[in-house]
Amino acid sequence: MPTPAASAIAFAANRPIDSRPNIVVVVLDDARFDDFGFSGHPFVRTPNFDCIATEGMQFSNAFASVPLCSPNRACILTGLYAHAHGIIDNTDRSERSHQLVTFPLLLNRCGYQTAFIGKWHMGLDDTRRPGFDEWLCMRGQGDYFDPEVDDNGGRRKLRGYASEIFSTRAADFIRRQRDRPFLAYLSHKAVHPNLFQDADGSIKSLPEDGGFTPPERLAHMYADCAVPRRPNAASFGEGKPALQRPIEGVPPLGSGTGTPDHVIRNRLRILTAADEAFGRVLEALDETGQADNTVVVLTSDHGYFYGEHGLNEERRLAYEESIRVPLAIRWPARIEAGSESEAFALSVDLAPTILELAGVRAPIDTHGRSLVPLLGGAFPRDWRRSVLIECFSDTVWPRMVAMGYQAVRTGRWKHIRYTDLEGMDELYDLEADPYEMHNLRASRGVAARRAELDAELNRLLRETDAQYPPSM
Repeated sequence: MPTPAASAIAFAANRPIDSRPNIVVVVLDDARFDDFGFSGHPFVRTPNFDCIATEGMQFSNAFASVPLCSPNRACILTGLYAHAHGIIDNTDRSERSHQLVTFPLLLNRCGYQTAFIGKWHMGLDDTRRPGFDEWLCMRGQGDYFDPEVDDNGGRRKLRGYASEIFSTRAADFIRRQRDRPFLAYLSHKAVHPNLFQDADGSIKSLPEDGGFTPPERLAHMYADCAVPRRPNAASFGEGKPALQRPIEGVPPLGSGTGTPDHVIRNRLRILTAADEAFGRVLEALDETGQADNTVVVLTSDHGYFYGEHGLNEERRLAYEESIRVPLAIRWPARIEAGSESEAFALSVDLAPTILELAGVRAPIDTHGRSLVPLLGGAFPRDWRRSVLIECFSDTVWPRMVAMGYQAVRTGRWKHIRYTDLEGMDELYDLEADPYEMHNLRASRGVAARRAELDAELNRLLRETDAQYPPSM
């Protein structure tokens, strides 16, 4: 059997003349910005994900354009906000998702060999979307154990743990001989719970363990580790009238409504399982000699609440724990190892960034900005100083009914404007109150600040041609 070095030499002898970079995109589900070793977590083991940041660039101010699974996955793929691409919630948006103009489609048209592997989660339909040569996809939420998939048009039940199955398939794809660059889009179920849903996205049942099921070999990892809690895990929506609304059948926020320790530990075990499996992808890049000319992007579709404000599943909200995401990009040929950018980055930026790195023109209506100018360590003078975050009302989680919003986040301030609720907006001074525990909206002396942030939010909405509700 040839050694890895010999395999790399053999592969290099058949390397394509096309010098454009290969691209690997890893999208985790519900992974918080602070869930990783590279972001300072005190005990979680994520060495393979960490190396993307330590051997590349970490973006410390990265945000989900929409902090909800289906909409933000579409934001990543299209470079558009949800009000434009039409995937505005987690209901069955299968038909619309077949119509999206995605960056993999554009790369494929320009000669890239493309693979989608994992969880599509824009509707229950798992059939191939345009622009992918290779397709391995769960139906809807799928299952961690022995998942049923569409495998290039054939229905199969695969044996094993989903994260390991998907990473192995990605590694196999990377190892193939080819005469053109490739895109491997690895879209994980991790660390989302197993849920049983109707077609409208409503939850039919929630397992006793919350649906977070790591592989058995990791079932007791972190058992003796103290789960870190942010200071706002001891606050329960005070000063937040939208959260304090009485809702029939929903308990008021309190010490029992937040995420319990055993759920957080299981989430971190699932994350570690995904990290261990991702090591197979990195090994494939190294063994084939393609690591230096491969762009690897690591991110998540949004965050999650670990009891902050008494919250658990309601990750649609505009608080930091939900909207901030991990983002790291490694490309040894172009990005200095261990670099970090504090510039605002958004999920909608990934499509134009990847297209520019591949030498492909982005659509003219793209809302995101290419991050390429930042990859060399620069901070352009004209870089954005504020970001738009949006979310739409839905009926999947009772507490979130009628809580659609538009929000603007600057370096210091956050203004949340609810689109379906009167008199319940929120304003936070993130410099003085980084955990968003004191809503200043009704405070004296902030009228000018409110007007300024309202104007900035309106500007961002105009820039993206936002319509509320969106005309779909």
